[in-house]
Amino acid sequence: MEALYHQTNKQVHEVQSYMGRLETSDKQSVHLVENEIQARIDNIFSNLERLEILSSKEPPNKRQNAKLRVDQLKYDVQHLQTALRNFQHRRYIREQQERQREELLARTFTTNDSDTTIPIDETLQFNESLQNAHRGMDDLIGSGTNILQGLRDQRVTLKGTHKKILDVANMLGLSNTVMRLIEKRAFQDKYFMIGGMILTCVIMFLVVQYLT
Repeated sequence: MEALYHQTNKQVHEVQSYMGRLETSDKQSVHLVENEIQARIDNIFSNLERLEILSSKEPPNKRQNAKLRVDQLKYDVQHLQTALRNFQHRRYIREQQERQREELLARTFTTNDSDTTIPIDETLQFNESLQNAHRGMDDLIGSGTNILQGLRDQRVTLKGTHKKILDVANMLGLSNTVMRLIEKRAFQDKYFMIGGMILTCVIMFLVVQYLT
């Protein structure tokens, strides 16, 4: 398990470095970079599935710590997946605005054609709506990033507290029933955190739908 864990952790750091190339890539190569990052993320998720199986086979005294390490890797790669999708959404909005601008500039009008209409106001209004949606999405991404960082900090704190509780429990020789209750609470806390992340994404989606 250790070899696969360190390999996966290295891949996570490599994806983090690749994310920095997105902002500097030109229009022709940005899709290739996105595909490369997505392929690496998919590979990490595949490794995490194997790590979850291996962590469940660890000795009882090492199992909890192994699961926590795997959960931390899973959280990191989920954060990278969200960042990639946010970048792709911003790129799509930007490219759509550029296409609208080019279409407007490419139109030819004749002063003698009585049937010709120039929907300037409609086009400008649509462009303004796109810009507002873009700004709103940036604000939501910023808020979502802050929320995710806060959840991550809370998780680190809870992980440290949980480890101390387990150490104290081992020292005091608590019964297996109490130990199972502690593990059950940690399992529930994990799903509360995942539920909060899903709720945040749903709210962000609904706001974007409203703005557009």
